[in-house]
Amino acid sequence: MRVAITGATGLIGTKVSRALRDRGDTVVALSRDGRSARERLGADIEVVEWADPLGTPAPAAALAGADGVIHLLGEPVAQRWTDRARTAIRDSRVLGTRNLVATLAQLGPEERPGVLVSQSATGYYGPRGSERLTESAAAGEDFLADVVVAWEAEAHGAEPLARVVCTRTGVVLAPAGGALDKMLPVFRLGIGGPVGSGKQYVPWIHVDDVVGGLLRALDDESLHGPVNLTAPEPATNRELSQALGRALHRPAFWPVPGAAVKLLYGQMATIVLTGQRAVPAQLTAAGFRFEQPDLDAALTDVVAQL
Repeated sequence: MRVAITGATGLIGTKVSRALRDRGDTVVALSRDGRSARERLGADIEVVEWADPLGTPAPAAALAGADGVIHLLGEPVAQRWTDRARTAIRDSRVLGTRNLVATLAQLGPEERPGVLVSQSATGYYGPRGSERLTESAAAGEDFLADVVVAWEAEAHGAEPLARVVCTRTGVVLAPAGGALDKMLPVFRLGIGGPVGSGKQYVPWIHVDDVVGGLLRALDDESLHGPVNLTAPEPATNRELSQALGRALHRPAFWPVPGAAVKLLYGQMATIVLTGQRAVPAQLTAAGFRFEQPDLDAALTDVVAQL
């Protein structure tokens, strides 16, 4: 199988590229910086430079003849949401996806990929308290939900051309990068704990299951539309904090006031102080086997790799 990947040098992209390569697939990475991507990914992954994803269509040479595309491009959400950051978060997803789909539309049927797996986010649902959210739940109304709705709409523009899967990914637990980057230093000092009320749900998922879910979406023709890429059972922020404390053998009872989080992160704090109880109904129905379905075991595995 020949697979084109955008965002191939990121946390998830590098792992997906290696997983595809390890199972014998040919990987073509689209990157803004071709030289850096070659150094990071290795000589056995083809790299095609896409210098301006927001302003130009994706290079046809990278997509022509591919069996599928995994689209992971996007500006990090976990930053203070200034006006400039909001624009970058939205444009990197909406315009980048639009320009990718534009190239797919230009390709002839014989050279066009049959499937587009486009990264999305559980932020689609907005703050929803303890409501259990499958893929059929309605969209939220906050900034991040609006971004995800527009992002997915661009991906669905490819539906006349290919099967489209939008993987609504939760909070990724990984030994480098992801949600734990900011949490680990505090918890290692023994002063970590729940944020705000601690009752908000965190739709967590181990990075290995993100990779497995993306590959399943690529391969399984029964999967289409939105797919929640989350562990089977979301945890509350309090439960996540306590589990991380156990994995690190540190106390985890020092609460972090919501006001302090807002002072530090501004409006971005809403994604920490609220959450979504999203569950992977589509993957479960398809018989997907999670490698790390248990929160304690997942965090113990991540901490062991540090």
